[in-house]
Order: sequence, then structure tokens, then C-alpha cells
Amino acid sequence: MMAVIILINSLVIFIAIQHFLFLILEMFFWTKPIGLKIFRQSLEKARASKALAANQGLYNGFLSAGLVWSLLHPSIFTTNELQIFFLTCIFIAGVFGAFTVSRRIFWIQAMPALLGLILVILAKFILDFSAD
Repeated sequence: MMAVIILINSLVIFIAIQHFLFLILEMFFWTKPIGLKIFRQSLEKARASKALAANQGLYNGFLSAGLVWSLLHPSIFTTNELQIFFLTCIFIAGVFGAFTVSRRIFWIQAMPALLGLILVILAKFILDFSAD
């Protein structure tokens, strides 16, 4: 079970870092060359959508903070619930982004969250089963 917890925590840390980097890109580098390249857009389009991107970046920061919070919580049962909530939010946002913006978002955002969600739910069932 310890190996599964290490795997889950590693994946949650990866996803939290990923969303923190999204915050940085969307809030501070949206109109810079790296932001233009990563998000495949023109400077004109980036300038027109800069405020929206910053807002989106802030939301990604909240998702990242929620995952970090889940790792720091002293109760494993609360940790599971927090991870299920935040990974579900990320998965849904990734699926929505894949349909509305680019299919790449599914693979970059939704798929890691889905994998994490599956692992967390399996671990929760194992913990619940072993507690009885």
C-alpha cells in the first residue's frame, strides 16, 4: 500500500506543479514569446485575451493549491476527499478545454488528472475496506 501512496503523491505533486506552471504562463508569459509558442497564438490575439488568460491562470493556481493542501492534510481520509475533488475539477476542466480549445488539453491536463483520480479512488476503497 505504501508504494501506491508514493505513486499517488508523486502524480499529485506532478499535477500541482503542472498547474502552478500554467498559472505562471497564463498570468505572466501570455504575451511573451514562450507563451505565444506554447499556446500557438499571435501577439495580437494574446494581447486581446490577456485579462482572460490571467483569470484562467489564477484558477489554475487555486487548483494547484488545493492539491498541495491535500498532501499536507494530516488525515488520510480527508486527503483522499480533497484529491478526489480537485482532480475531478481538473479532469472536467481538461475535457471542456479539449472540446472548446484544443484536443491537446485532454492529454496534457485531463489524462494525468484521470489517472490520479482512478488511483486515489482505488486507494480509498482499499483504505475503507481495510478499516472495516
